[in-house]
Amino acid sequence: MAFRRDPLDELVVPDGTEAKEVALETDGDVLVGARSSVEFGVRGRNVLAGESVEFGGDIEAEGDCRLDMWCDVAENVLVGQDAYIGERVHIGGEMKVAGDLDIGDDVEIDEGFEANGWIVIRNPMPTIVFLFVYLKQLLLIGEEDAAQRLVSEFVDEDEDEEEPTAKPLIVPRNATVSDDAWRVSTPATIGDGCRLHGNIRAESIDVGEDCNVFGSLRAREDVSVGEGTRIHGDLTTRSGDVTVEPGARVLGDVSCSDLDLGPGAEVDGSIRADGEITMRTTERDLE
Repeated sequence: MAFRRDPLDELVVPDGTEAKEVALETDGDVLVGARSSVEFGVRGRNVLAGESVEFGGDIEAEGDCRLDMWCDVAENVLVGQDAYIGERVHIGGEMKVAGDLDIGDDVEIDEGFEANGWIVIRNPMPTIVFLFVYLKQLLLIGEEDAAQRLVSEFVDEDEDEEEPTAKPLIVPRNATVSDDAWRVSTPATIGDGCRLHGNIRAESIDVGEDCNVFGSLRAREDVSVGEGTRIHGDLTTRSGDVTVEPGARVLGDVSCSDLDLGPGAEVDGSIRADGEITMRTTERDLE
């Protein structure tokens, strides 16, 4: 039996995400897999991180913040609702929590902490670990619909049903995210209207419409660039095909197997394709 990919085993950057000078900002939740490194701060609704995740800046969560064991935050943690901090977490700045604080043993907070609600010192349940394990088991037994509902319920809790919910930003396990490079060993999906800095390295890359990526794209498999998007660097794939949609522009070189250029698409640098190069003048040319 074939199973779909674990929905958390992928780099997912939702619509409208911006990588600013000191923080990665998104309207939805932020989920970071174990042993990943995010070399600047993050700002989102709920922020959840697995074991041994490193953050190079502040964490600002409008809702809850959950950090599993051995996480390291270089600066401050500001939480709009409740916080759950696992044992041996280190926070280089201060921690302010508007709600309750559930904190584990041997936690170090260099500049102190305060909470407006209850403060409980114990070992809180590692929520991210539980979520990953439970989700994996659902997929293994073929309960794909139940797995998708679990992810939806987890990231949408305490949200008004009538209010549209932003998709979560997902950083897979063992990833590196920095102003210089985004490195993952999984597929990468970037939504519409994003503004990102750094070279993106992934198994495959799908960039949405009207994005600005200030760096190059490199993948082992296929790469697609949406309408009106600008890639300020090279676009390279080891064995896959490249699709550049209408009005998109690659300011560097392109190297791939087959290349499909939509109407008005531009490549400023050189093109090296081992297979076919298709230059569409209308959308019908694709059929």
